Amino acid sequence: MASPITPATGLGSGLAIGEIVTALVNSDKTAKQTQITTQTKLVTTKLSGIGTLQSAMSAFQALVNPPSGTTSKLQFTGYAAKSSDETKMTVSSDNTAVPGTYSIKVDKIATSSSVATAAFAGGATSAIPSGDLTLTQNGISKAYTIPEGATLASVAAQINKDTKTTNISANIITDDKGTRLVFGSTVTGADSEITTSSSIAGFTIGKADKLDATSASSAGYIGEPPVSASLTINGLQVTSKSNTVDKTLGGVTMKLLPGSDKTTTTVTVSTNTDNLKASLQAFVDSYNAVLSAVTTVTKASVSDTPDKTTGATVTPASLTGDAMPRAIISALRKELVTTGAPGELSVLAQLGITTGQSDGKLTLDDKKFTAAMDAGLAGDVQQLFTGTGDGKNGLLARMNAAVTPYTQTGGIFDTRKTSLNKQQSNLQDQQAALDLRVTTLTATLTAKYNAMDLLVGQLKASATSITSFFDSLNAQKNA
Repeated sequence: MASPITPATGLGSGLAIGEIVTALVNSDKTAKQTQITTQTKLVTTKLSGIGTLQSAMSAFQALVNPPSGTTSKLQFTGYAAKSSDETKMTVSSDNTAVPGTYSIKVDKIATSSSVATAAFAGGATSAIPSGDLTLTQNGISKAYTIPEGATLASVAAQINKDTKTTNISANIITDDKGTRLVFGSTVTGADSEITTSSSIAGFTIGKADKLDATSASSAGYIGEPPVSASLTINGLQVTSKSNTVDKTLGGVTMKLLPGSDKTTTTVTVSTNTDNLKASLQAFVDSYNAVLSAVTTVTKASVSDTPDKTTGATVTPASLTGDAMPRAIISALRKELVTTGAPGELSVLAQLGITTGQSDGKLTLDDKKFTAAMDAGLAGDVQQLFTGTGDGKNGLLARMNAAVTPYTQTGGIFDTRKTSLNKQQSNLQDQQAALDLRVTTLTATLTAKYNAMDLLVGQLKASATSITSFFDSLNAQKNA
């Protein structure tokens, strides 16, 4: 027959000490453990909800206000310009462009100045005399002091430090006659020659000095002097110092590319219907994604089957009852109905974008959008979204301003998450303290019950011994 005594059963008392201790410890910790578990779940779900909102709103903000250095996915230019040959000329347009077809004949493109010093033996690291050097272009001069021990390479580095402000760069070219310091520029057009004056022999270059490449002592301009671009637009003569021509054909910017000399390119300006529609749909989709996120974190779920623990049929979402999601929607909807930049277009409804009565989401109606384009409103779309002047009255800037208080570093989202993270950390500390209490209490109660069990065992042993003694006496008496 198996022994009824188990490791959790007292050998002396026969009591289930393990079960008794567990029951007492659980009774002590249940209330606090329930509180910690409930609050931890609440904090975790709130953090998840805020993360959901922050993700959707950050994506929306990146759309309406792209980070620096990135290209916007929203192109609200009312009219689009297209070049018949983008290897010769690229074009772009704004909302002031006028539909039409234009023949652009390029006679010559604008060129920049390139000049070279006399040749020096010994390469880039050869030492040159100390002295002064002044570079001049378009009447603007920059003076340099060439120190003792300077080389062509060190002079080039000294000049290139100022390239962003002077637009002049220095390079080193070694030809058959030696090594020359060559100055170039990003500035183009007639009269943009680079000239130099210097106390160093071979460094002075005048406007009329042409380099004789067969002479090591010659210094001057390379090739031909800089010229301005020359072109005609539908037969009308245009001269431009730059190859970017942006003030001659209303609303259209043309960029002349190398190799476009003596060529003719057709530029067509037409309504930018497809890109406008795609941009409007992208705006609508991103806005609706924010509303969907709000619904996800606020709408409680209803079940026909009551919860086994609480008996409830309604389960709150992570931010049900929280005022923040409602504030977000209110801020965004306010900008949708606010009249911004002046013009023929003042509200989205004129472009066929309407708000759903049940969920507040936006919808783009194709027929109404087409009707707006047919009515000649394409040129006003950019003004509606990007505004006038500093652009603050445009819808995109106003939407960005409404979102920024939540998404910015140290903003509402960050503040809420910091607070919740502190609560979570505090709950973890409480859990650790409770676990320690449970361990200590378990050890204490186990020790007490084991001591009691030992005493009971000793008492039982004594009782058994006494009983045996009297049984022995009785047996002797009756013998």
